[in-house]
Amino acid sequence: MRLTRHVLPSIRQPFSNSRNLITYTPHFHLQQPLLQMALSAFDTNFQTYNDILNECVNKRAFREGQRVHAHIIKTRYLPSVFLRTRLIVLYTKCDSLGDARHVFDEMHERNVVSWTAIISAYSQRGYASHALNLFLQMLRSGTEPNEFTFATVLTSCTSSTGFILGRQIHSLIIKSNYEDHVFVGSSLLDMYAKDGKIHEAQTVFECLPEKDVVSCTAIISGYAQLGLDEEALELFRRLQGEGMQSNYVTYTGVITALSGLAALDLGKQVHNHVLRSEIPSFVVLQNSLIDMYSKCGNLTYSRRIFDTMYERTVISWNAMLVGYSKHGEGREVLNLFTLMREGKKVKPDSVTMLAVLSGCSHGGLEDTGLNIFHDMTSGKIGVEPKMEHYGCVVDLLGRSGRVEEAFEFIKSMPFEPTAAIWGSLLGASRVHSNVDIGELVGQQLLEIEPGNAGNYVILSNLYASAGRWEDVRSLRDLMLKKAVAKEPGRSWIEIDQVLHNFHASDHSHPRREEICVKVKELSVSFKEVGYVPDLSCVLHDVDEEQKEKILLGHSEKLALSFGLIATAENVPIRVIKNLRICVDCHNFAKYISKVYDREVSLRDKNRFHRIVGGKCSCGDYW
Repeated sequence: MRLTRHVLPSIRQPFSNSRNLITYTPHFHLQQPLLQMALSAFDTNFQTYNDILNECVNKRAFREGQRVHAHIIKTRYLPSVFLRTRLIVLYTKCDSLGDARHVFDEMHERNVVSWTAIISAYSQRGYASHALNLFLQMLRSGTEPNEFTFATVLTSCTSSTGFILGRQIHSLIIKSNYEDHVFVGSSLLDMYAKDGKIHEAQTVFECLPEKDVVSCTAIISGYAQLGLDEEALELFRRLQGEGMQSNYVTYTGVITALSGLAALDLGKQVHNHVLRSEIPSFVVLQNSLIDMYSKCGNLTYSRRIFDTMYERTVISWNAMLVGYSKHGEGREVLNLFTLMREGKKVKPDSVTMLAVLSGCSHGGLEDTGLNIFHDMTSGKIGVEPKMEHYGCVVDLLGRSGRVEEAFEFIKSMPFEPTAAIWGSLLGASRVHSNVDIGELVGQQLLEIEPGNAGNYVILSNLYASAGRWEDVRSLRDLMLKKAVAKEPGRSWIEIDQVLHNFHASDHSHPRREEICVKVKELSVSFKEVGYVPDLSCVLHDVDEEQKEKILLGHSEKLALSFGLIATAENVPIRVIKNLRICVDCHNFAKYISKVYDREVSLRDKNRFHRIVGGKCSCGDYW
């Protein structure tokens, strides 16, 4: 028996049959004698139908639910709005959206519960525009939304158009006096956070008279997703102190923030919270832990979690692959990718191949990376290469010094190259001092992205390395004219669960005098064992003495020196930089590792550098 008929033209296309979203097989059936006995009588009443439908809903028994629906039709029983709504809920829970919509469309009378049920059905499955259209139809019908309707429809206000409508819904919520309801407030702040309006989200949160785990989690996750990691962590601490009970989603948001901060000790502490709370091992939480430990420089912990997972999704594999790639562990990337393909349970996707190609690029395995890309283009892997994969090949060729070949590859691409791809080639031209191609690419980038300060900086570096100071000055004048501001370099280090931030030539730290003395002392002692400052890292046309002074003020050196002062011997020093680490600071860190016999971990915006005994895991190849 088939109950599905044609739905409205605007939503017909997504549903080819009554159960097209997910092929659902119930794990168990209702007791057949009980069902048969209940449906054998033609005088079945409301209570009988209600009891059986509730059982079908609870057990997601699709076939049995269809039989009940068929019996209602055959006996010409006129179900109430309540029973029809129960049918909508049943079909929705059994992933049969077409049947749910058919029942709804045949309802001559609808109440707020039936409207909310069908809006929720579309919203939960990602059909935001349909959910919003239904909400507008509901308002036109004269049915007043309740708190559950508002909370449901707000989850569909995600696109730019949806957000505009979401603001209008917020106004309606205020007029309807539902703004203080915790469900509605949580959905509101989640909507604002996802659109990047974190201050509006914070305002909604603070105005809630009652805050539950859902609203607390929504605001913490909002901060984390926008990269406001310290704010997310601070809020989590505050709410924990106020007695908030966290769930796995809360911890996932906090762990995401700790990933951005690379706060390993705090990450371990939160992980211990998770273990003590005996929260089930949800895959999304484990994936976040893999990512967090990886970004904190501890691949051993990442792999330990990965290896003990009962279930791995493609996101799990990708998190581990990206971790190895960022650490320059190209061989481990290839080994894990081989293991993934041999297992055949999870298929590689676009992100997988980005991680693999990037791993080959960072690991100096350019020929292997090119062969893998060839397998992609020939269809052997099952993932069609996109613009991002072509960009990885450009990066791979550029890092290995094959700048001219990378330039020719860009010209042969089936896509129009993006600014990111040109930027990758510009960076390679700077590293390998290819002024001709670098200048050509740089000038093109200044036209494509006139407001991107990074392009000006890299091109300035290239001119400075060639001694073309007049061109450097011209670029600086152009930046001033266009009001382009370079993002200031910032480094930070976590000591005793406290984050210490440093900027270039920083004088704000409480121990600034001690740090400055230490930096100068290190520079002198390192020169005695072979350290030579790389003055090409200074983009100012000044004498060598002044250039050395500028180098000593780099934020990485300040953070590294403070790490030596503030930590015990043999304790690893872990420093994070918001931009790329310069060559001179990289060399400086290698000497700290060698002279003081300390492991040094440097994480910049692109990758990790693990330095032991004066040797870096990147092989000086970044």
